[in-house]
Amino acid sequence: MSPFAEADQSYRELSPVQLWRDGSPAEKRAFFGGWLLVLLLCVGLGLGTVHWNWSGLPVRLGGVTVYVTPYLPQPICLLLTLTLGWWWGAIPAYCSTLVLALSAGMPLHWALLFACANPLGFAMMVVGYRAIAMRRDLRDLTSVLYYVQLSFIASIFGSAGSLIWSYTNHLAPGAQLPIWQGWWLGSFLQSVLLGGPALALLWPRVSRWQCERQALMRRRRGGSRRSVLRMLAAVAAGVLVYGFVTIRLAEADAQGAPEVFRQTVWIFYWVFAAIIVVFAFFGYQLFSHWQDSTDSLLSEMQRMNADLERLATTDALTGLLNRRAADRQLDLEWHRARRGHASSLVLLDIDHFKHVNDLYGHPGGDVALRSLAASIRCVMREVDVAARYGGEEFLIVLPETGREGAFVFAERLRERVAVADICHEGRVFRCQVSLGIAVSDKHEPSYEHWVRRADQALYRAKQGGRNQAIMGV
Repeated sequence: MSPFAEADQSYRELSPVQLWRDGSPAEKRAFFGGWLLVLLLCVGLGLGTVHWNWSGLPVRLGGVTVYVTPYLPQPICLLLTLTLGWWWGAIPAYCSTLVLALSAGMPLHWALLFACANPLGFAMMVVGYRAIAMRRDLRDLTSVLYYVQLSFIASIFGSAGSLIWSYTNHLAPGAQLPIWQGWWLGSFLQSVLLGGPALALLWPRVSRWQCERQALMRRRRGGSRRSVLRMLAAVAAGVLVYGFVTIRLAEADAQGAPEVFRQTVWIFYWVFAAIIVVFAFFGYQLFSHWQDSTDSLLSEMQRMNADLERLATTDALTGLLNRRAADRQLDLEWHRARRGHASSLVLLDIDHFKHVNDLYGHPGGDVALRSLAASIRCVMREVDVAARYGGEEFLIVLPETGREGAFVFAERLRERVAVADICHEGRVFRCQVSLGIAVSDKHEPSYEHWVRRADQALYRAKQGGRNQAIMGV
């Protein structure tokens, strides 16, 4: 299975409104009750992060010191975001971070802004999965790399909160780098090492449930140009912000570095930034070209499929349905009749059609058949179904029509055909038709039996002198 764009991989969100209105009592208890418990758990874990002072913990890796900040609400809320929807994960993440900030003494107006950090990062993940309908079971390399890339971008955007934390706590420039690096690196590692395996384990069951309960979903289709543009902009901005903030904080932490080295680093950064912007621009142009080509191909395929469907169901001479399509419609009406919906069936053919062929040749007979089809179209309603059932035999299904309505229709059609002039090679002639009518019976064993009753009525019309409509029994 391709990791891309399967219909059941497109981003869906569980709608709280639909869940409340159409969900079962067990589903309401599980989702609303479980979500409230998760919210309380995230608030408790957020307070624990401050209590245990887990901010910017130094870790030695290969002789280099890096800083990591464990924040357990982050992978929990990320999992909610990718399985249920952004709001389901963003609200617990916001509440836990807000309570954490207030408990640490942050002013209220800064705390309200500070709490937006993780929801912003989750929004970047959602943008990515809306842009490309990538599978989330992480069972192949492409989907894993895509998830890792989005996790990095999300962690960079989410780490914007570290700058507010540093400002409100009046940290010295040299102390800001551990907070910044610990925030984004901790978020990234938790997303990959905790959120990734949990998502891979849960997603198959979540996907099956979403498909079974689509009425509760607010579906977001992947692949739109706007979504792809947002994703590319997010990737470019994330990389550039990461590079800019890291260099500025490292510069503040290394005041003794030579000026030439600093200038070289910044020159490299701006060249790198230009390359990123150019790649994002051309990436979007390539995607737009690919999407235009794909849309054109799909439109052409749809047109060809429609043409094939029309050829498979339409009689080429008259433009009415053919025998195969008529049988399908008859079967549908027969099933409706068994549920108590009265319908009628009219079967007719041209009187002495062999004589028409003998006098005017087969081309003249074809003109007569087309003229009869035109008369049928003029008399029938939009809901009626007409077909060329065989040679010169035609069939018309009249939904929601009883004996009286069917007989009036048949007489109107017979009279119209009798006065219609048929022109062929400068010669004008007229034809007459005989018609048999059968009203549906909910105890009918099959639609073939229904057609047989109409055919018997048609036979009696011919035996009784032709050019008449007979109601079947």
